[in-house]
Amino acid sequence: MNEWHIVIAVFGGFIAGVINTFAGNGSAITLSILTEVLGLPANVANGSNRVGAMLQSSTSTLVFYKNGKLNLSESRSIIILTVIGAFVGVWAAINIPNAQFEVVFKYLMLFMLVVILVNPKRWMREADMLYKMPLGLQVPIFLALGFYGGFIQMGMGIFYLASLVLIAKYDLIRANAIKIFVVFAYTGVVLAIFHWKGLVDWKYGGIIAIGQATGGYFAAQIASTSPKANIWAYRILVIVVIVVVLRLFGLLPF
Repeated sequence: MNEWHIVIAVFGGFIAGVINTFAGNGSAITLSILTEVLGLPANVANGSNRVGAMLQSSTSTLVFYKNGKLNLSESRSIIILTVIGAFVGVWAAINIPNAQFEVVFKYLMLFMLVVILVNPKRWMREADMLYKMPLGLQVPIFLALGFYGGFIQMGMGIFYLASLVLIAKYDLIRANAIKIFVVFAYTGVVLAIFHWKGLVDWKYGGIIAIGQATGGYFAAQIASTSPKANIWAYRILVIVVIVVVLRLFGLLPF
């Protein structure tokens, strides 16, 4: 690793931290840096990527909580279900190759772009504090999302936001706060399992984590204090998903 690798890793981590806090899929950046720039094998990159996810989610969670955007008691069942699913997902990540899921992921993201662009007002409304999502919906949806997050992480934030905003009736900023806390809640155990299996490069993962934590803190401050945070979060979400879809279908040169 030379000084340019360090600069790319820290700067890429910062951008990923901002994207993860406002929308999701910042792992597309960090995983690419870990594999294409730093040369880690895919399974080690998947484990090392959790170092940045852990540090960034902890700093962002603290900011959201201090600024009154994170109420853990009202989201307890959603959080527990997601964490349980994540533990099953990380077991699958260790034992099952995930390359075959790339094709499925591509079309899932295309579908998600359509969902995001249809009726944008759904994404920018205030939370419906009186609505209680039925447990019969919570269990399959958030167990599945947790499994996906533990398994591969990339794209999980976008799917999670869609479920919280469109189904559970949260506003976009509080949905982001819950999403970040959930990542924090399960990533510590997930990271320990990857480390136990020898699939974490702490040096490379730690360098990217410095940028991710800084970007996550910066973005969480803006998201939890700006009066137009919902609007900006939606715009960033749209941009991220468009770029991801174009990249997955080979329509971008990078």
